Amino acid sequence: MRTIAVEEHFVASGFAEKGAGDDPGEGDTSETSLTNRLGNLGEGRVAAMDDGGIDVQVISETQLHGVELTTEEWTTLAEAANDELADAVAAHPNRFAGFATLPMATPEKAADELERTVSGHGFVGAMINGTTDGQFLDHPRFVPVLERAAELDVPLYIHPGFPPETVEKQYYEGFGPEVDFSLATTSWGWHAEAGLHALRLIASGVFDRLPDLKIVLGHMGEMIPFMLDRIDEWLSPLTTELEHDVPHYFREHFWLTTSGMFSRIPFRAALAAVGADNVMFAVDYPYSSNEQGRRFIENVDASPTDLEKITHRNAERLFGLSED
Repeated sequence: MRTIAVEEHFVASGFAEKGAGDDPGEGDTSETSLTNRLGNLGEGRVAAMDDGGIDVQVISETQLHGVELTTEEWTTLAEAANDELADAVAAHPNRFAGFATLPMATPEKAADELERTVSGHGFVGAMINGTTDGQFLDHPRFVPVLERAAELDVPLYIHPGFPPETVEKQYYEGFGPEVDFSLATTSWGWHAEAGLHALRLIASGVFDRLPDLKIVLGHMGEMIPFMLDRIDEWLSPLTTELEHDVPHYFREHFWLTTSGMFSRIPFRAALAAVGADNVMFAVDYPYSSNEQGRRFIENVDASPTDLEKITHRNAERLFGLSED
């Protein structure tokens, strides 16, 4: 069974020098450490894919935390990260594909960088990590990025982001650093925010204005599939200026991935929400293991035809990836 994993991460050398992607394991730089796996875009990554039964990875810059950068530094480092990833894709064209990293604080430059990487490097879209300056993608400042993605016919992958400091303090503090951090991010907070990000885009009417815009959400749809009927009941009647109800936009413009969510109930909810044509396999490597992801997808309750779509056909179609 061919497997294309579509939310797989690395940390570029320029960002690593700024302290991004550090291993929580107290400086562990062994071959199996998170730091090493994030920084490896060569044979070590390919070997890990082979061991886990992964044929292709669509690779993106990891989420950055606690890194203070000027807008100029962001632009420079994003371009360098994209060039570094492009070199790795060129070296392993049958194993790697790339998502662009964009300097979102300067949307015009971000749009130009998206075009540069898609046209020049063959990237298949871009990953956007959370909000920018506390603003979601429905803010008018980001129209150039959305328009350019639609024009280029490539998707934007909305990945969870670390919450703004005021939100983090108000909502998630009070239980000790580790519990606070988990509540704010991996166990709840950033998934809820990513789902809100998607709903704000729908409510803004952007898909009526840009009918070719495509969005990818990880983690089985960032809670929306579980809530979709209630969202339709309470939000759709209020968005009367839109051409369709909320579930219509979710089914037509969003693709959901399995990244880091290897549970059958969320998987069934994702399938029920958007159908087998809009669900894709992902591992969330190296934060989750290739072996765990492969084992999960081999044992889900799906027909052989749907399983083919989920494991590789949908990614081939959405990203224009070759079967070779």
